[in-house]
This record gives sequence, structure tokens and C-alpha cells, in this order.
Amino acid sequence: MSSDRLNVGTYNFQSRLMVGTGKYRDLDETRLAIEASGAEIVTVALRRTNIGQNPNEPSLLDVISPERYCILPNTAFCYTADEAVRTCRLARELLDGHDLVKLEVLGDDKTLYPNVTETLAAAETLIKDGFQVMVYTSDDPLIAKRLEEMGCVAVMPLGAPIGSGLGIRNPHNIALILENAKVPIIVDAGVGTPSDATVAMELGCDGVLMNSAIAHADQPVLMAEAMKLAVEAGRAGYLAGRMPAATYGRASSPRSGLID
Repeated sequence: MSSDRLNVGTYNFQSRLMVGTGKYRDLDETRLAIEASGAEIVTVALRRTNIGQNPNEPSLLDVISPERYCILPNTAFCYTADEAVRTCRLARELLDGHDLVKLEVLGDDKTLYPNVTETLAAAETLIKDGFQVMVYTSDDPLIAKRLEEMGCVAVMPLGAPIGSGLGIRNPHNIALILENAKVPIIVDAGVGTPSDATVAMELGCDGVLMNSAIAHADQPVLMAEAMKLAVEAGRAGYLAGRMPAATYGRASSPRSGLID
């Protein structure tokens, strides 16, 4: 499926798995897991990861090169639109004008659900400021469509709360979002197992973003490889088109011409 590429704004990718960089034991494990995942987009929480803003500390960019990966700054741990906008502008300065960002504005520390009102406000400002915005949001089809119409280049509904590993809890809503979407729909948050990633892709999602499912595994590098294969399998299954479901059994072989 070399021709089946993911287009996000003005960017183009082969891999449909996107991974985060938090929660690993050390930078070396981070590097190995990301390499095993085959991901091209690597998201970085600027408020808790050093990519040059702290010159006296080890930088993530020492092991995750911007020449090899598309670094996707995200606004994790931002709770207001103003915080998120400032964070994206800082990222653009640190990454020499890089304009692709992942916007997330959280509502509270317990659920980590998005604050949709602040998300909409931040998205509007960032788009006007020239950013290409990939946006984390709820699985509300109406909000997803509104974010697309505002100009977000990808809409990223949660599958379940961030870091929960619960899988795709509301596939019906994800399907409704996909039905009306004209930009990539990427499940962001909640994936726990490779089968969760496959389900998301079989629904027709354009990609999956994850961090905890890999970093919290007993063997993160092996799990990263498993997630790569799961996303590829789910995408292939979606493109192939599943057989119709039936209430009763149907013989695999034709009944006509049976030998008595």
C-alpha cells in the first residue's frame, strides 16, 4: 500500500501511527520504541519536554531528529486557550518556523477530557496565526465538524480518556464523525492494545496517536512494533472491505452440484 499515504494539511506521510515521547524509562528507550513503531509523526509535550528551551538539560531532539521525524509540538497540560496559543508560538520559535501543531486544552486533571470551549477559541486564534492545527477533542460529531469547518487540518477525537487504555468506548460516535469528515480523523487517547488500534483503523479512521499504550507496556519496543502492525492490518482490512454480517450461518461452498 505504498501509494496509500496520509495527507495532513500540506504534509504527507506513509505511516498512520503517531506516537508520543513521554513516560519512557530514558531517552534511549524512547528512541528504540519510536524506531520500532515506524512512526513519522512524533508528538512532544512542550510543557514537560526539553527540545531546546532549557539549554543546560538533555534535549529530546538529541535522539529524535527533526531531520528524520516530523516533530509535532502539543499543548498538553494547557487548561486555557491563552496557554495553548503561547505554547504553540514558543514551539514555532524553537523549531525554526514549524507550523504543524497538536492542540489540546484540558478541562480538568481527573478525566483529562478536553475543554471544548477553550479548544475552539484556541483553534480560531492559531489558524489565524498561520498554524496548521491538529486538534484533540471529544467524540461529539457536531464539535468535530465545527473544528473542521474552522480550518483544522485534522480532527482527533478521543477513543477513551487519555492514558486509560480502555480502547474505543464509543465506536458509533467515531463512525458518525467519519461519515461527514473531509479532513483526516485520527483517534487520539485511550488505546491500550494492538486490537484497539486495529478497531480504530477498521472503522475508517485515518490514523491513531498513542503514547501510554507503548511506554507503559512491559516491553515498550516490542509493543511499538505490535502497534505498527496493528495499524497496518486495520487499514488494509478497511480498504479491503469486510464481508457483510449475517444472522445465520452460510456455507462457504455452493450447495448446487452436490455429489449424492
